[in-house]
Amino acid sequence: MNTKTAGYLILYGAFLIVMGLLGFLSNPEKAKTALLSGGTFGALSIFWGVLGARGIRWSLPGAMVTTGLLTLVFAWRASVGWLAVFEGKAEKLFAAVLITVMLTGSVLMLLNLVSARKPAAAGKPAAPRA
Repeated sequence: MNTKTAGYLILYGAFLIVMGLLGFLSNPEKAKTALLSGGTFGALSIFWGVLGARGIRWSLPGAMVTTGLLTLVFAWRASVGWLAVFEGKAEKLFAAVLITVMLTGSVLMLLNLVSARKPAAAGKPAAPRA
């Protein structure tokens, strides 16, 4: 993983933490999981970014799996949230928007991780033949 991608991953982790905090502050009685999951996965993404900046190879696949799973979860949660809004539950609007923003950030991060993987494989010299 290059240092630019690692830096984006650290920013993405901070983004997840902030979004989790916003979700919690929007409804402290019911949104404790937003704080826990935002903090946990934000810290994990920061961890992947730090490892990637240090040149640890397996950090890229780890980050891709984590971000891919988060993308799937956010897609599911956003669809549930928007369905509730469309059914007339206006109190779900903030959560639906917040999760959609997290989904967008996750898709962008996943695309960045996938593109970071391709040049490394394409630019790698072939192993010498014996």
